[in-house]
Amino acid sequence: MQGFLHRSIPEGNTWEVKTIKLESMEKIRIFCKNTNRNYEVNPGTTVEDFMKNINYDDGNMRVLAAYVNNELKELSFEIYLASTIEFLTYADSDGRRTYMRSLNFLLQRAIYDLFPNRKLILSYNLPNGQYGELRDIEDSTLTYSVSEEDIAQIKARMQSLVDADTKIIKTKKSNAEAKRLFLEHNQKDKARLLESIGAFFTSVYYIDGYGDTFYGPMLPSTGYLDRWDIFKYNAGFCLRSPDKYAPYHLAPQTIQSKLYDIFQENGSWCEVLGARDIGTINKAITSGHAKEVINIAEALHSRKYAHIADLIYQKKDKIKLVLIAGPSSSGKTTTSKRIALQTKVLGLNPIVIAMDDYFVDRELTPKDENGNYDFESVYAMNLELLNDHLTKLFAGEEVTLPKFDFAQGKGTLTGDTIRMHKDDILIMEGIHALNPALTAKIDDSLKFKVYASALTSLSIDENNAISTTDNRKLRRMVRDNNFRGMGAEETLLRWDSVVAGENRNIFPFQENADIMFNSSLIYELPMLKYFAEPLLRRISPASPAYAESLRLLKFLSYIVPLNPDEQSAIPPTSIMREFIGGSSFKY
Repeated sequence: MQGFLHRSIPEGNTWEVKTIKLESMEKIRIFCKNTNRNYEVNPGTTVEDFMKNINYDDGNMRVLAAYVNNELKELSFEIYLASTIEFLTYADSDGRRTYMRSLNFLLQRAIYDLFPNRKLILSYNLPNGQYGELRDIEDSTLTYSVSEEDIAQIKARMQSLVDADTKIIKTKKSNAEAKRLFLEHNQKDKARLLESIGAFFTSVYYIDGYGDTFYGPMLPSTGYLDRWDIFKYNAGFCLRSPDKYAPYHLAPQTIQSKLYDIFQENGSWCEVLGARDIGTINKAITSGHAKEVINIAEALHSRKYAHIADLIYQKKDKIKLVLIAGPSSSGKTTTSKRIALQTKVLGLNPIVIAMDDYFVDRELTPKDENGNYDFESVYAMNLELLNDHLTKLFAGEEVTLPKFDFAQGKGTLTGDTIRMHKDDILIMEGIHALNPALTAKIDDSLKFKVYASALTSLSIDENNAISTTDNRKLRRMVRDNNFRGMGAEETLLRWDSVVAGENRNIFPFQENADIMFNSSLIYELPMLKYFAEPLLRRISPASPAYAESLRLLKFLSYIVPLNPDEQSAIPPTSIMREFIGGSSFKY
């Protein structure tokens, strides 16, 4: 048979596609995981053509991308070797990310058309979508207040591009050429990032002549973007996308003002440090200012801990229990200890109880729908024992605290023996601390509730926000490896169960907090890269976690790591020491 091989060959500062005729090429074998069947195809067949040739249909769930040999690929990817393919829809994490990248690009294209003197800033993810603002194209600190009329225009322009089913075209450009393009669009963050990572070429995508980059595979065309909406949110707007667990419907339109405020506060902290994007942090590190960044970030944390302690002290005559909740790897344990120190300065006597010590024995842990242990469930806690201990403590009785051995999966009553006295205050942390079921027998007037999470407002660039979930995932991976006898592969494979548990048991209660604490630190991703990158590289290409390890490695490739000398500036009381070791606290 005859075939054609398409290769990108450098021509000056650009890449052009050259078509090379191949003689007598044999068909290649493809195993499709979705159908559990083998197929033979011509070399050079795209993933999308393969899908059409085998008449693959996943009902109403449109295929958005695919794993080819456990590596995420666009539907336009050409196959030349025997491969295993798995089609991805919105029900899959990488399918959702591909959809969201493309949706953000669609929004960016509409903004470019409608508001030539403004630029889009996608700051962070809210529970019901992604928050965005329009800033002055020359001075990105000046925010343009978006009106309902503006929202209507943006929606209409986006829909017109969707109706036209405009192709999303991928190209490769030299970094110098890509940098010139981004500077033409006044995307200084993007240009600065390109300078800091030192790559030779960058993927640039085009919609109707407008080019941009989004650091991952995109959809073939705008016609795939059939479910989205925008609504006005404070000075900016929220871009809604399909719900993760009900992809036929948009995520609920809800307002969570406390969460929004904490993101805004973190953005202000970033402004204090003179950095809101990875490129700026990279430049600070390479310029020798890493320790200064660490010191300022830690000082900001200390001020927040002191503020929380002041609020508790103001109500010392009533409050007996401080509850600190948050999702996995939000730094709840260190947060509880730092708040305890600050309350002690004010004359209170804090007693810290770790909720993790109240797990039931591993064999009694409830299981999720896949038959795996659901460690994130509130019923993985020994609720009866916990409430019994709290009731006795508030009655002035003495109790012996439990101690949980994570390696053995067993709990024993071998912890400290404690009794509460005048001016004592109990501090308890855990992922379920704001769930009423946890302390159902304790009167609410005795409680002060704190929600902690790593809610970074640091972005990759102007329209590529950093996922706070990824931040926590890297934290947990490093901690699990250092202290819990668990490799990176196992951490990644358990993560979906962790997130599902958080959506059931943690996030619904976060707005019940009296105050929110943002545990993220602007230097932590450079720090985590140093520890996480080697762990991720150990994951085998045959592992189900391989695709995720590649995604995280690509993300980390944009970041300049902190070296050991720079890490020595991290104080022993820092929340980061909970994950990397060297803490002066006992965990």
